[in-house]
This record gives sequence, C-alpha cells and structure tokens, in this order.
Amino acid sequence: MDKRTLIKEANTLISDLPEETSWDELMYKIYVRQKIENGLKDIEENRIHSTQEVEKHFELK
Repeated sequence: MDKRTLIKEANTLISDLPEETSWDELMYKIYVRQKIENGLKDIEENRIHSTQEVEKHFELK
C-alpha cells in the first residue's frame, strides 16, 4: 500500500472512532483491519484450507 492510501485509510479509521476513545481502541481497530487485510490476501493467493483439511491434518475427527 502506498503512503497516500495508508494515510487516507488511517484517517478514516480515526474519524470513525467515537468522541471519547483511547489509544487502546485505536490500536485495536488497526489490529483488526490488518488481520482482515491479511486474510483477504491469503484468499487471493489461495492460501486457505477447508475445515475438513484442518481436521484431517490435526486428526480431530
């Protein structure tokens, strides 16, 4: 992501916070956003596994 896009997205996250907020809330929003983006990238790059594959790998069933 380029700097301009990152700044725009960060500003959106900040502007969506309630008036009374904390650094912890901001950091949580950033953390969740990052995890979602990583998950979407994994899907795009076909780095996903079905529930059945995971269960078989860990011999859960």
